[in-house]
Amino acid sequence: MYTARGLQATMNKEHRISRRAWLAGGAALGSALKLAERDAAAQDPQPGGVNKRSAPSNLRITDMRACRIASGLDYPIIRIDTNQGVYGLGEVRDAGVEGIALVLKPHLIGRNPLDIEPLLDQIRKFANHLHLGGGYSAVDIALHDIAGKVYGVPCWRLLGSKYRNRVRVYCHLPSTKDPKAFAEGVRRRKEMGFTFFKTSWSADLVAKIPGAVNRENGAATDKGLKLMCEVLDMIREAIGWEASLALDHLGYRLRVNDCIRYVKALEPYQLAFAEDVLPALPGELGHGGNISRDWRRFKEIKEATTTPLAAGEDLFGLEEGFRDFIDNQAIDIVHIEPLTAGGIRETKRIADYAAMRSIPAAVHCCVSPLGTIANVHAIATFRDFMAMERDSIYLDQPWWQELVTGVPKPLIQNGYIPVPETPGVGVELNEEVVKQHLRVSGYFEPTPQFDKYILDDYRPGGPIPRAGEPAKPAAK
Repeated sequence: MYTARGLQATMNKEHRISRRAWLAGGAALGSALKLAERDAAAQDPQPGGVNKRSAPSNLRITDMRACRIASGLDYPIIRIDTNQGVYGLGEVRDAGVEGIALVLKPHLIGRNPLDIEPLLDQIRKFANHLHLGGGYSAVDIALHDIAGKVYGVPCWRLLGSKYRNRVRVYCHLPSTKDPKAFAEGVRRRKEMGFTFFKTSWSADLVAKIPGAVNRENGAATDKGLKLMCEVLDMIREAIGWEASLALDHLGYRLRVNDCIRYVKALEPYQLAFAEDVLPALPGELGHGGNISRDWRRFKEIKEATTTPLAAGEDLFGLEEGFRDFIDNQAIDIVHIEPLTAGGIRETKRIADYAAMRSIPAAVHCCVSPLGTIANVHAIATFRDFMAMERDSIYLDQPWWQELVTGVPKPLIQNGYIPVPETPGVGVELNEEVVKQHLRVSGYFEPTPQFDKYILDDYRPGGPIPRAGEPAKPAAK
């Protein structure tokens, strides 16, 4: 039995032992930590880590400049500069103008480009459908490019996780007017690894045949539809039934009943989708673009056929453009043009929202290699994806893919584009090649004409001047 004095002595002895053990362990731990520090110092910095040459909290936008590349459907490119030397590249939708982005410049100057969503929220009110979404979308891409470079990660990582390492591409088929040239074009595309094709299909194919087209509304008659289907027979025979086939530009004057006739005639051909089947007629919402924004008429067509319907390339934003089509199951596929829809981040929002309702996404793409790779970043994060478009300029103009550096060439490999792992968008402009193809003279020249506010919804000028006194300068 312990006495009080004996118990205290025992405890003191145990304390001395445990303290010696603790000191020994601490010394060992310290040695291990020093060894780890030496090992870490000997290692190369982690690839894709934080860019220590930048100070993210102090990063500020200082300028926005632009250039325009000639391509038929021209490519307006913007560059957002910062006070730390890092810059971001973005692109306005094809056949747009750089001014639609440059007017947003005063809303961005002095702000931190890493505050992507607050900045986009501020300028969202200036975006709209058709090509009027191009300025907002270009800014979105440039901001993500900057953020990726600062943090040392690809743009797709800023959005979340990657579902695929490469993106399937669908290409345009050549004209069927010359059967020999058509067959050669199909052969070439197959050799390049394409397995998904798209072509235009409208009454223009039979316009010169008596009795094939209704002259009142431009729709094909039953005779005309039969002849148009014979063209599809030739196309299916050339590409094979195992290949995916989509149709576009069914007609610019079609009404619902004629659209239903068309898509029912297409059912035996097992299409991937028929795109933008219902145009907006004069006086209707969306006139001037590729589709009507009346989801009810699309739903009427969808319920009358098994041919999948795709639409959306002229729509901006989830809430503004796509949500009614998705919520009401009016289409089978959302066909997003990221450079109209709102850029990288908004495109993912649209695709994810559609996927929750079992609607896959396809992507419209007739832009430069910069915009194309920006699209690839967004697509990498889609849950449910079909394919991305690539128009025939890729095939016809070898200089097209040389507009950028930083990605493997050829850009499209066996019908797919690899998803970049490099920071930001992962491409830089090839200045020499770009300068050879400028539509407008000047390569990222200063834009002082856009320093002052051109667009705003509410901007008071300042206090009311007193009698006899000049007005004070407008508030910035």
